[in-house]
Amino acid sequence: MSTSATEHSVGNDKTPKRASLPFWAQVLLGLAVGIGLGLVARTWEVDWLTTTLSTVGSTFVSLLRVIVVPLVLTAIIVSIANLREVTNAARLAGQTLLWFAITSLISVVIGITIGLLTNPGASATVDLSAAEASSTQGTWLDFLNSIVPSNILALGAEADSDGSVSLSFNVLQLVVLGIALGAASLAVGKKAEPFLDLNRSVLEIVQKLVWWVIRLAPIGTAGLIGRAVANYGWDLIGPLAVFTIDVYVGCAIVLFVLYPVLVKAHGLSVRRFFAGAWPAIQFAFVSRSSVGTLPLTQRVVTRNLGVSPNYASFAVPFGATTKMDGCAAIYPALAAITVAQLFGIELGIQHYLLIAFVSVVGSAATAGLTGAVVMLTLTLSTLGLPLEGVGLLLAIDPILDMMRTATNVAGQALVPVIVGKRNGLLDEKVYNSANVSSIEHDDPTDTVSQERQTIPV
Repeated sequence: MSTSATEHSVGNDKTPKRASLPFWAQVLLGLAVGIGLGLVARTWEVDWLTTTLSTVGSTFVSLLRVIVVPLVLTAIIVSIANLREVTNAARLAGQTLLWFAITSLISVVIGITIGLLTNPGASATVDLSAAEASSTQGTWLDFLNSIVPSNILALGAEADSDGSVSLSFNVLQLVVLGIALGAASLAVGKKAEPFLDLNRSVLEIVQKLVWWVIRLAPIGTAGLIGRAVANYGWDLIGPLAVFTIDVYVGCAIVLFVLYPVLVKAHGLSVRRFFAGAWPAIQFAFVSRSSVGTLPLTQRVVTRNLGVSPNYASFAVPFGATTKMDGCAAIYPALAAITVAQLFGIELGIQHYLLIAFVSVVGSAATAGLTGAVVMLTLTLSTLGLPLEGVGLLLAIDPILDMMRTATNVAGQALVPVIVGKRNGLLDEKVYNSANVSSIEHDDPTDTVSQERQTIPV
């Protein structure tokens, strides 16, 4: 066959191409469907639909959370072994913490500024008699209590009201345990190779499980946002409307102004950052869980944004416990100002300096304890403000938590990119790839994908 005939044959190939909806579009479709179903459930009080949406959403988050323990533990052990030098890991950890602190400080200044300009407590119409202290409170000793693993898998058990026992885990303890096991493996030498080979094999299996679960994200998103719409109507924000708007505006400034400035300052494309990180950011918005989003965050950071897996497997789980610009900076600053104004307490310059200090250092002190309430109680107790003010804000907390968590996760993706760029651990070809959002086709066991994410450390 001649060359022209061959070209003609190829050019007229009638083989149908498989239509595929991009992953981000699938999640957006799930978001739209969930909002629609949530409105139906709330408007017509369809209890079975509300229950179904809640079950679907919580089941999906549970699937992601159950993968966190083996994913974090094996990934950190393997990454430490690959680094070959614990001092190198310590240097990267120091830079990561420094950027956590820098972005937290800027974020809390943004929160305080918005609070001083809008006086959210002055316009609030809440009943102070309903104020009550939260049963969950943060203290400065939480870091010491949470950093030491209580058992080999950092698991905890808690008795429920119905007599059943539920298990929980502490991500910070998993990080510490993984680093210790990885460092010990390096110290042992050749005798530890079978152990490291086992961890590499387990990590491959867990990555495949993560890929399967993430493919269910559109369904999980529909359930999560549907539950939120059905259970938490926007009528709840009325008495604290200014405070609610302030939290959303503050988080939006951090997310869409501060982070892009930092990305641009490091010579990277802002559009590509958001295109790569968006699947994790939008899922964090509807799931309200940094830990539940962790597997997806780690996936987009390495496969979409090109950060070395050896570094990302440490930085992302670490960030999920200590990097919370939404929950630990913007929210406590605005909430403290609101509570002080509600109870008629005037704040001075020393109080605002304390708010900044707690936001930067407190997130590390309460690392491993999830929830913005922990940071809020720590902030209020440090300032000497009544802890009963926490109860006044809890009614709208789920609505605020969506934006806070999205901001948290965006920051947890941002810092590894920045540190990776500064240390030669960022593959800019992957970062600038036009196909970064199509993670549904990126099989973790695919040889090409594995080669693409291998970056010398």
